[in-house]
Amino acid sequence: MQKILIIIGFLVLLIGFLYPYLKKIGLGKLPGDIILKGENSSFYFPIVTCIILSIVISIIFSFFR
Repeated sequence: MQKILIIIGFLVLLIGFLYPYLKKIGLGKLPGDIILKGENSSFYFPIVTCIILSIVISIIFSFFR
């Protein structure tokens, strides 16, 4: 259990460092992501990006099973 938590923590750290590069390839601005902009505020909910990442992570975990 400890090993799994360390690996998950390392992956979160790695994604945090790579986030600026992931933004450049368009991840997070896919069609279907909800963006509401007002005069003084904005709301962003990346629903399609979340679905795609969930599918990819599920496929990766199924290989390790």
